[in-house]
Amino acid sequence: MNALRFALRTPLLLWHVLVDLPLTMLLTTAPFRSIRVGGESLDHRVIRLWQGGLMRVFGFRVERRGVPLPGATLFVANHVSWIDITALHSQRMMGFVAKREISRWPVVGFLATRGETIYHERGSSESMGGVLHEMLARLRAGRSVGVFPEGRTRDGHAIGPFHARIFLAAVESGVRVQPVALRYGRGASAQSVVAFGPNESFAANFLRLLGEPARVAEIWFLDPIEPSDAGGRRRIAEVARDRIVAAMQAP
Repeated sequence: MNALRFALRTPLLLWHVLVDLPLTMLLTTAPFRSIRVGGESLDHRVIRLWQGGLMRVFGFRVERRGVPLPGATLFVANHVSWIDITALHSQRMMGFVAKREISRWPVVGFLATRGETIYHERGSSESMGGVLHEMLARLRAGRSVGVFPEGRTRDGHAIGPFHARIFLAAVESGVRVQPVALRYGRGASAQSVVAFGPNESFAANFLRLLGEPARVAEIWFLDPIEPSDAGGRRRIAEVARDRIVAAMQAP
C-alpha cells in the first residue's frame, strides 16, 4: 500500500513542483507584492496556498484550532520534522529561524529562503547573536517570526526543554508570544511516524512520508503570552512549553 500511495502521489508532487511552484514564485516577485488579498499581501497568500497544497500532496488534512495572532508575533512550536514549517506556513506567514542546512534542501530550502527564513549556524554563538538581532528588527517592524525553541527535532515521543535565549527578542520588542502545538495523527498519535527515524536523512524522511497513509495534521494556536506579564524570558519559555505539552496531552 505504501508503494501504491507513493506511485499515486509522485505525479501530484511533480505537478506541484514543476507547474504550481513556478507560478507561485512569479507571484512573489516585486510587481505583485503591493497587491492585497483578504488583508494580506499577495505573495504571502500564494506561499500559504502552495504550502497547504504540499500538505495535501503528502496526505495531510489540516485541522486548525484557535486563531494565529495578527501583526508582529513570536510563534513558538514543538519540532517534529521538516514538514512543521510547511504546516505552519499553510496557516500564517512568518519568517522562521532554522538551521542553515535547510537552505540546501531541494524545493524546501528554496521555498524557505523565499519565505523569509532566518538561518542559524548551529553551535555558533556569533550566529545566534545575528539571528536575535534580525528577529528583533523584524518584530519591531511589525513582522512575525516563528521558532522551534527545542533547537532540534526529536523522536516524537517527548518535547524537550525550551531554550530561553530565543525569547529575548520578544521581551525586548514587547510583542506577544503565541505557542503552537503541532499534532500529527488524530490525538497526536503519529508524532513518532512523522519524526525523523534514527539516522534518517531529509531525503529518506521525505520519501517515506510520501508513501504514508493519509492522516490529520492538527495545528493548535494556543493562548498568547504577554511579555510584560510573564516575568522574563525564562518564565516565558516555561509557560510556552507548559501550554504546548498540555495541548499535546489533550484528547
